[in-house]
Amino acid sequence: MQVGLIVDSACDLPPEFSRKHNIFILPVTAVINGQTYIDEHDPLKTQEFYQRGLLQKGYYAETRAYSPKQIHSLFMRKIVPQFDMAICETVARSRSLIYDNANEAMNTVMARYEGVRAAAGKDGRFSMRVIDSKQIFAGQGLLAAHTLGLIEKKLHKNALRHEVETFSDSILTCVIPRDLHYIRERARRRGDNSVSALVAFMGKALSITPVLFGKGTDAQPVAKTWSFESAVEKVMNYAAARVDAGLKTPYVSLSCGMSWPEIDALPGLDLLREACERNGVELLLSQMGITSSIYIGPGSLCLALAAEPHNFNDFQ
Repeated sequence: MQVGLIVDSACDLPPEFSRKHNIFILPVTAVINGQTYIDEHDPLKTQEFYQRGLLQKGYYAETRAYSPKQIHSLFMRKIVPQFDMAICETVARSRSLIYDNANEAMNTVMARYEGVRAAAGKDGRFSMRVIDSKQIFAGQGLLAAHTLGLIEKKLHKNALRHEVETFSDSILTCVIPRDLHYIRERARRRGDNSVSALVAFMGKALSITPVLFGKGTDAQPVAKTWSFESAVEKVMNYAAARVDAGLKTPYVSLSCGMSWPEIDALPGLDLLREACERNGVELLLSQMGITSSIYIGPGSLCLALAAEPHNFNDFQ
């Protein structure tokens, strides 16, 4: 049975990793200063966005989930003829309509796939599951990487879904927003009150760089620093120590909303690389995608790993 994995473009993964494992990217529409772009995680287009500075005014941008009709069309053309079963993992349902729209599209696909399968010369039934990852950015990427390992075990579809949903609760993310003015303005324009805890933590001192830590969208401020570099060093020290202590999956996912020279110069990155190599862990290092960067702001960083429950400061 051929099983395909679908993620949306809020999921940050290295492009070469996605290509190697034939991960299908469900696009997201981005509207920036009135111009429409389709984010398909094309690395060249992403690099162009950074070079042209298109994301610097991201609080004037909006992202739009593909409609159920658009998703239905993509699934029928790209997924049904190729796979016998598909797992679609979406960005956290609380942050986007992608889950709801993909779920609606799945229902119409399941009612109409037989003719498409027959035309493609595929025998047997087709099945599909849409799963709320409960994650964002690098966290969603980590879940996708772990899911590939579960698919290789050839679990029954119900067991596979259960394992994915259970594992998601073990994922912990660290987020460092580069510009709190950006976060505040984006929230104001969207009417989003979810950043109230961050604003309360920072008060009026928007020059402070916070470290947010927790499960998926429930991350809370756990440290405040006076520079982005200091915040990055804290996160790298934490991640390296946590890797040495043991993980639930042999991956660490790290996405950065900056150019590759800036990424390579991040303080503590070599320390994390060495810890991963020492422990047989693959570091999934990627440039933050267009969708992710619009949401959290260019220059930001997101790291995810899966481990037993612990506190951020336990590994400083």
